Amino acid sequence: MTSSDNSPQETLYAAREPIFPRRVKGSFRTMKWWLMAVMLGIYYVTPWIRWDRGPTLPNQAVLLDLGARRFFMFWIEIWPHEFYFVAGLLVMAGLGLFLFTSALGRVWCGYACPQTVWTDLFVLVERWVEGDRNNRLRLHRQKWDAQKLRLRFTKWTLWLLIALATGGAWVFYFTDAPTLLRALFTLTASPAAYITIIILTLTTFAFGGFAREQICIYACPWPRIQAAMMDEDTITIGYRDWRGEPRGKHRKAEGAEKLGDCIDCMACANVCPMGIDIRDGQQLACITCGLCIDACDEVMDKIGKPRGLIAYMALTDEALERAGNHPKSIWKHIFRARTIMYTAIWAAVGVGLVVALFMRAPIGVTVAPVRNPVYVTMSDGAVRNTYDIRLRNMQHSETTFKLSLTSKAPLQISLEGTTGDEVTVKPDEMRLQRVYVTAAPGSAAAQAERTPLRIWVEDMHSTDRVEQDTIFFGKGK
Repeated sequence: MTSSDNSPQETLYAAREPIFPRRVKGSFRTMKWWLMAVMLGIYYVTPWIRWDRGPTLPNQAVLLDLGARRFFMFWIEIWPHEFYFVAGLLVMAGLGLFLFTSALGRVWCGYACPQTVWTDLFVLVERWVEGDRNNRLRLHRQKWDAQKLRLRFTKWTLWLLIALATGGAWVFYFTDAPTLLRALFTLTASPAAYITIIILTLTTFAFGGFAREQICIYACPWPRIQAAMMDEDTITIGYRDWRGEPRGKHRKAEGAEKLGDCIDCMACANVCPMGIDIRDGQQLACITCGLCIDACDEVMDKIGKPRGLIAYMALTDEALERAGNHPKSIWKHIFRARTIMYTAIWAAVGVGLVVALFMRAPIGVTVAPVRNPVYVTMSDGAVRNTYDIRLRNMQHSETTFKLSLTSKAPLQISLEGTTGDEVTVKPDEMRLQRVYVTAAPGSAAAQAERTPLRIWVEDMHSTDRVEQDTIFFGKGK
């Protein structure tokens, strides 16, 4: 696009201005430190937790074994045909995100999002190496010299080590961690492991060290989606402008009695990791981390004003407070129709998954009729159908299964490779067994086009039984 008046062209993307949040103390900052330590601890430690599953299975408590197409989580084992459990967990995660956003705004973004957690960690390292906000600002504006080069090299090295540990920890979830660690150091691991670690290391280094708030603003879709999850009763961070305005610093000057409580110290903006001023109102970039609350409360304490100029609140409370009334109870904001609906759906999915988990049989059976040809006429006139039956032994010991059938018409079952009706399957394995079902010459099933039948599989050790319905095809009339 060109302009006839040669005026400067507006751009849709603004170059990033580095943000150097100031150190702050307070209850929300302390809570964020604890949450960061717990979540990082869980992430880094979980692959190393051992869980005894016997000699045939990996002893890793949490393992996403893509090669065997099975997921292990402590005592729970998810087979490929049970992927609905994983889908159910993803549905619960989405509903949980909707629930917390509807009740408390972007608490996920402010406290638990991986981008927030690792950015907090990177900023902490940056502060250790380069100092607090003013020192980092001076260093940023300073020309490159030996001191700046030394500090930046130290910071980037520590960032890279954290990013390497992050990428390395992720691959341990997909294979036995001790075995993979030895393979990585002896350079015998698969190329996929090295490539994954390199990609995750570089992205963590770039996202946590340099992109930071731009990932939240430009790359993440949730800031735009979350608006649909929130309403005027959602608790989020706000500035009580009816109490703070008009703002001013000169408290002893003439007319100071007309000023509000805000002394325009910029403490709330200087601690914000997103670089915004909460006094400008609700903004897409705000992740509701609560650090501006800590900073403002600290200032209010110093000047002898009550805390809460910046606080978690709902829009419905604004009109009440302006009129001098007390705001609603926090529980009335949290427990309302929308959040109760989300909670009910979330709980229903969770209960359904738990029930399905405890009701599932330790035997997996899939019956696949072989339809090429549909049936075979034997030399004596008998009609035979062929079925491929997949038997999954979901137990940790070798198990013998007995196969039988029931039908309104007399049918006979036989197993390929054995003279009996029993087959043995190794622990935690699947066996493909070919089965033949035969109708006697001239029988009703041989003459009919379709005859329903049910194939039964019984565990000879525990007497557990499962069945699978299928169809026997005859000659037809």
